[in-house]
Parts: sequence; C-alpha cells; structure tokens
Amino acid sequence: MSAKIPAIVSHLVSDEAKRMIDVVAKFVEEECIPADPVLEAQIGEGEDRWECHPAIIEELKEKAKKLCLWNMFLPKGHYKESPGWTNVEYGIMAEWLGRSRSASEACNCAAPDTGNMEVLAKYGNDAQKQQWLKPLMDGKIRSAFLMTEPQVASSDATNIELDIRREGNEYVLNGQKWWSSGAGDPRCKIYIVMGKTDRANRDPYRQQSVVLVPADTPGVKIERMLKVYGYDDAPHGHGHLTFSNVRVPVSNMVLGEGRGFEIIQGRLGPGRIHHAMRSIGASEKALDWMLMRVNDDRKKPFGKLLREHGVILEWIAKSRIEIDSARLIVLNAAHKMDILGPKKALKEIAEAKVLVPQMALTVIDRAIQSFGGAGVCQDTPLANSWAGIRTLRLADGPDEVHLQQMGRNENKRGKEATQRIQWQREKTAGLMKKYGTQTAQPGARIRHAKM
Repeated sequence: MSAKIPAIVSHLVSDEAKRMIDVVAKFVEEECIPADPVLEAQIGEGEDRWECHPAIIEELKEKAKKLCLWNMFLPKGHYKESPGWTNVEYGIMAEWLGRSRSASEACNCAAPDTGNMEVLAKYGNDAQKQQWLKPLMDGKIRSAFLMTEPQVASSDATNIELDIRREGNEYVLNGQKWWSSGAGDPRCKIYIVMGKTDRANRDPYRQQSVVLVPADTPGVKIERMLKVYGYDDAPHGHGHLTFSNVRVPVSNMVLGEGRGFEIIQGRLGPGRIHHAMRSIGASEKALDWMLMRVNDDRKKPFGKLLREHGVILEWIAKSRIEIDSARLIVLNAAHKMDILGPKKALKEIAEAKVLVPQMALTVIDRAIQSFGGAGVCQDTPLANSWAGIRTLRLADGPDEVHLQQMGRNENKRGKEATQRIQWQREKTAGLMKKYGTQTAQPGARIRHAKM
C-alpha cells in the first residue's frame, strides 16, 4: 500500500513509516473491516447499548498494540509523547483508519480523544498529564470536548456563555453544552470544557477559558443524546449536558484564565486535518463499494450491466480525480504543519476542512446511487458514512466561517492584483504604440503592424 503514496510527498515519508503504512493497511483490511459488523451487533439496538463496551474493540486494541499501531497521531518534533510519525506520515495512515468504524478506536486514534490528548500534551501541567493524559494514552478511559451551546450561535465562539466563576479555591460552572461527542460512553471520564471567566474583558478573545471537569462531578447532567440523521452513535454518542453549580478545583484550569481561544485553536487545527484524513479513507471505501456494485453481473438495468452505462464510468472517473485532488490538499496542509506548526498553516487547514467533506459526500452519494434502495439502508456502510461526514461541514467550525475568513485574507491581495494588471495594461499600450497597432475592440478590424 505504501507504493500508492503520491509521488509529490513520497520523499517526506521515511522507510520505516512506509513499512508501518503497510502494517496499518493490512490491520484495517484484514482485522478491522471484518470486525465492523461484529461491533454493531455487540452494541445492539436496546437501551443497554449506552452501557455497552463491545468486546471486539478490546480484542482489536490488543492486536494494534502488538503491531505498535498506537497513538500514531501525535506528530514528531512537536510532542515528547509522539511515537515518531510526522503529520504527513500519519495522514496516510489515517486514510486507512477512515475505512473502518472500529479502526481509529482500536489504535487509540479516535476523536475526540485525539484532540483532547493534544490539548493535555501541549497545554496541560504535569499533574493534569499524570491524571488524565496518561490513562487516555493508555486507552483506559475516554473523553469529551464541550464547546458548542444550543442557545447561542456557536459558530462565533465569542458567543459561548457557559459561566465559569471563581469562588475561593474552586471554579463554579453554570450553563449548558451540546454536541458533546463521546459523552455517552461509560468510559468517558473527563470533559474538556470551554466557558467564560471574564465577561467584562474588552478583548472578546480573552474572556474564555478551558477547564477540566471529571464526568462524575456533582451538578453535571446528561439531558439527552442527539441523533445524526437518525443515528445515535451509541455508546459514544453526542450529548446535551447541563451544568448546575458544578465545582472543580482551581488546579483544573488549563494553561490559565483567558487562554481559551489559544487552546481551542491549538486543538481544532490538527483535529480538522485528522477528520479530513479519515474522510479520504471513507471516500476510497465508498469507491470500492461502487466498483463492486457496478461489476455485479446480476444487476442489469435496461438490459446492460451497470458498468456499461456511460454515466457510471463518468462517476467512477470523477470520483478518482476528486479523491486524488483532495488528498494532495490534505497532505499539503499536513506538511506545512510539520515544518511551521498549525498556527502557520491555518489557510491550508481551512482549505482541507472545507474541500474534503464536500468531496467525500459527493463520492459517497454516487456510491449510494449506484446501489439504489440498498444504498440508503443498513445493508451497506454507505448511509452511515454519509451521515457521519455530513456533520463535518459543521464540526470544528461551519464551512461558511472558514470560507469567509479565507475570502477576507485572499481579498487583501486586491490592491496588489489591481496595480499589477494596470501596470501590465500600460505596458501593453506602450508596446502597441511602438509596433503601430492597437487593441482590437468588439466588431473592429484588427490592424497589423508592418514587419
């Protein structure tokens, strides 16, 4: 599988990473994908699914550990806890993880734990790392990230209003959060919560802070679990939580009061790329399923095999082009993160965040269409995959927010572009005069210079 690494980044991937990519691919194809239906069966459909911890996951985790497929996401050169892979190298590995429902968790590379571990590794103090980062990296517990709120426009994070007030040696939290992914899992032991500690601060980006809240803290209540196009993602889930006079020690503050925006930018940048990497893998899987369907000799609409219909071949070709193009966008962002860090790669990360889910939805939708009715039911993984990736156009900031910021930044070149074009036009006029010719106008006869 390492032979398929795009030539433009092949030199950025070490020989050991190439070997490991082959190990990841083999593990996903031969262990995880066959286990996915078992995972769903063990979760079941009853109310007890929220308390379920599928045995197949623990079995896969043990296999992954033996293969050294563990916590691959922490990039080399940025974290002492890193296993030694760059963002580019992990990006190619994550593609394979994205092909399977169980693979990311099996390798301890599942969201939101990856982003939460990066927060603790980058911003946490020694005590916080010992209490929470270590068990997370060992795969003994899981976590949730609580930022979005139902009563405000959370696409503008300055609107977030969960109150964090200091009283003596404690912080008291009051408010609500939703889309708290992972909150339903009984193994979720820690919430990373963003709220306001200083509403009066004139700088709206210094009003926010991030605190660690153990999931069993009195006053925390899971009001309901939210569905994504009918899927509740049990036992992981997406929770709507309320905080009523929730008290935690001041030592649970991450980095310091007013540092919330700094923390979430450090967290969400890599998280967006991880989602994009996995979405590339989901797209490849969807294309595989489409190829299987259109080559099924039993399916002959209007007397011809599906592959004999021109529109189908066009879907396949477009999907190949779109996946390969999106992959280069993702790897470009990953490489810039490797050399300059996430803060210097915001544009490239935003490009990937916007482009890749849209591409993936298009490819998956084509695969669904090729299956007809079977594509929208539980007989294929396509409907579930589409629903999950559709949320990514909202998660970690809606597309529109990123597009607006990218548009503003790009438009800063307006004056420069105008001056350059005007200078070129003036030079053209001078050349026209020199050679005794003129610019052709609509309907005008072109004059040619004498040679």
